[in-house]
Parts: sequence; C-alpha cells; structure tokens
Amino acid sequence: MSEVAGAGFTVASFNVNGIRAARRRGFDDWLVRRSPDVVGLQELRCGADHVGNFDGYVASVDVGTIPGRNGVAVLTRHEPAAVRTWMTHPPKARGLSAFAVEGRYVEVDLADRPLTVANIYLPKGGLPAELQRPGSMREPPDGGAKYARKQRFLAGFARELQRNRLAARRAGREFLLLGDLNVAHLEHDVTNWRAARKMEGFLPEERAWFGEITGSRRLVDVVRALHGDRPGPLTWWSWAGESFVKDVGWRIDHQLASPGLARLAREVTVDKEPSPHARLSDHAALIVEYVDR
Repeated sequence: MSEVAGAGFTVASFNVNGIRAARRRGFDDWLVRRSPDVVGLQELRCGADHVGNFDGYVASVDVGTIPGRNGVAVLTRHEPAAVRTWMTHPPKARGLSAFAVEGRYVEVDLADRPLTVANIYLPKGGLPAELQRPGSMREPPDGGAKYARKQRFLAGFARELQRNRLAARRAGREFLLLGDLNVAHLEHDVTNWRAARKMEGFLPEERAWFGEITGSRRLVDVVRALHGDRPGPLTWWSWAGESFVKDVGWRIDHQLASPGLARLAREVTVDKEPSPHARLSDHAALIVEYVDR
C-alpha cells in the first residue's frame, strides 16, 4: 500500500442539518477557523444551485432529486482526481438502486495524496413493528416500513462498501468513510444506552451491522481507537429540552479508515459549541488529525 504523503492533514465530518441554515448560524466562520483539509458534509437539504461556494475549497456534491432532503458533499483543497456519486456511478449492490437518487453518497479520489474519501448519509430508519407503541412515538406507527427500508440499505451498503474499499486498495489508495451513519455501536456511544436498546440507531441488529463492517483488517473506527474504552465522544444532541446542556446524546457520526490510514490517526476532536445559542446544527463537527509515517 502506498503511503499517504504530505505534512499531515485533518479531516472533518459534519452533519449540518441544512447548509443554508448552518451558514446563517456561522458555518463559514467555523470553516475558516478550523481550516480542515477535507470536509464531509451531510444533510445539505437544498438544491445544487443553493449549496454555494466555499472559499478555498472545491465542493463535490450530490443533492439527489428529492427537494430539501438529504444531500452530501466533500470539500477538498484541490480538484479531486475523480468524483463518484450514485447518480453518476449507480451502486452495484442489490437493494441500493432505490436509494441512488436520494443524495446519500459521494466518493472522491484526492489529487494530492493516495486516498479515497467516501461520505455517506445513512437513513435514520424506524422501529420494527413489534416495538412500535402508539402514543409513545413521534410519528404514527408504520408497521415497520422505515425499519425494513433501513435494513435493506444496511445490507446493500455493506456489500457496496466492501467493493469500494477493495477497489481503492487495488488502486494503491487508502480508504476513509465519513458520515452520519445513524448507528451507534457501543454502550459508550449513547448516554442512556439501556433505554436506547429499543430505539432506532441502537437496535441489536444495527449494532451488529456496524461490527461487521469494521475490524482491524477491514475499516477501523478511528474515533473509538483514539478516544479509548470510555464514554463518548458524543456528536449529536436533540434540539429539544436540555439534552445539549446536560450532554445527553449519541455518537452516530463516524470516521472509518483502512488499517494503513488508521495507523496515522493521532487526535480526535468534537467541536461542541459552548452554549445552545451558538449551535450550528444538532450535530457537532467530528475532526480527526492524521499524520505521516
């Protein structure tokens, strides 16, 4: 495997929950202040004409065809050597074709280092029918339809992810998956993990899926590796109540790296704002610093 060249670099993953709203709240100031080398954005929630420009960056974008929903982008310092979205390069894995127009995946080959960066916004999903209780849910029961849809996505994406990371390896590139996976893996990833066991995003089958796509020979959860076997670092807090102030949240934003790249990860930071009024999104930016060998 080729070494990742250069003087070290930082990578951020940030679900902005609407890029136009995030920019009104100060996203551009954050981008200038942090100045990461690569940024994966999820939930742009706008058409391509409204994404805008980012000073000092080239944006590779897929907003899909559903107005005001989903949308992903990768910001890089240089024009990528290649860009692939599910609109331009339809996924090959069975079960993913129905999601190809939803603006959920973009992948770039960096021009300045042998690295492929993929960015995903995974469906939130829902509960299986047997766990749905009328009156205790934010939305009306759906018989498990959203749950089943997410399960189809997870199964297909696991196959597609395997194909893409191996393609990068054959090309002499490391591979890095960024994004909001809407899945928390371990008990350390959720504040109230006992109650969360019957919530979407922390169901046993979702956690098992996360374990299947990660591992020392597949993709390494670099945030957990750096942070250690202890609670956090959380990346999402509800807008409602005092979740943000009391730090009651979830770790559903991730950076999963090929083993060679994972060995270069040195520091992880979550840019949680100092107060609810300063929040740019219901997520915080997840930043990892990678260094050279």
